[in-house]
Amino acid sequence: MSSKDSKIVVTGAAGFVGAAVTERLLADGYQVAGIDNFNAYYDQDLKEARWARLAAHPNFRGQRVDLADRDLTMAAFDNAEPSHVVHLAAQAGVRYGLENPQAYVDSNLVSFANILEVCRAHRVAHLVFASSSSVYGANRTTPFSENHSVDHPLSLYAATKRSNELLAHSYAHLFKIPCTGLRFFTVYGPWGRPDMAPYKFTARILAGQSIDVHHGGHMQRDFTFIDDIVEGVVRVIGHVPVVDESWNAFDPFPDGSGVAPYRIFNIGRGVPVELMDFIRTIEKHTGKKADLNYIPIQPGEVEGTWCDVSALERAVGYRPKVSLDEGLAKTVAWFRQYHKII
Repeated sequence: MSSKDSKIVVTGAAGFVGAAVTERLLADGYQVAGIDNFNAYYDQDLKEARWARLAAHPNFRGQRVDLADRDLTMAAFDNAEPSHVVHLAAQAGVRYGLENPQAYVDSNLVSFANILEVCRAHRVAHLVFASSSSVYGANRTTPFSENHSVDHPLSLYAATKRSNELLAHSYAHLFKIPCTGLRFFTVYGPWGRPDMAPYKFTARILAGQSIDVHHGGHMQRDFTFIDDIVEGVVRVIGHVPVVDESWNAFDPFPDGSGVAPYRIFNIGRGVPVELMDFIRTIEKHTGKKADLNYIPIQPGEVEGTWCDVSALERAVGYRPKVSLDEGLAKTVAWFRQYHKII
């Protein structure tokens, strides 16, 4: 994929992962059209700050569009004329689905269908879209592999992400649109989301406030630093899936595309971290002790995630490099700088 020939649309470009991916693509010389609706799920000032950094680049064109509006979405893509699409826009979060399920329907189902339609209309060379580790749901076999069953989602968010995977497969098969879904595992780092534990715990520990520790601290997450995620996404954009002629319908989970130009990959660090170890590492880099408030596991949550990244490594040479200690050191340092905390 040549930066001179490629025009890339990144949806959710004011979001955490979207802004980081866009910044990297711009640095690599691509023309990027960023799309975001700036919803109020979390601090819009943080989104505006990310957007401003992108807008300063001459190869960036930003559009504020609600992707649930099909006509506006089509107009935005007509304006951008993309060769590739990186769809990262979504209603995020697990527990928010209990209070506002319609947001997930609009952002994760209707919007995704619109994205597939505009990709079909523009015959894009490759659609890369964000799925989630949450699709593994009630599965307890670890590390999570792309070959595992994902038929038991535990949250509305997970169900919508699995729906995205199925819709993309059908479009890849019917309309020959190459599609790759990436199952992200607990992404963190500078410019991260305020609703996620790395940001939230750092904020509350520095402020001397208590943090809620779910399930007695007996939880694990495969924390993945943003730079590793971005590297993986960028590599995948140029790795276009094709139909696998050796695919066997009686053994339908080989390391291949199958009957459609379609792939699903896990993307994470591949190392499960105990919640209490995670908290102790934040304590180390903030220089403050956390006040712990133990509460039960919450509806929709899973006890642990652990990512098998071997398929992505084989496909594009993906090898995460940033340890939790290094990643949280950078995250805490950014948090202090952004919020002007000495």
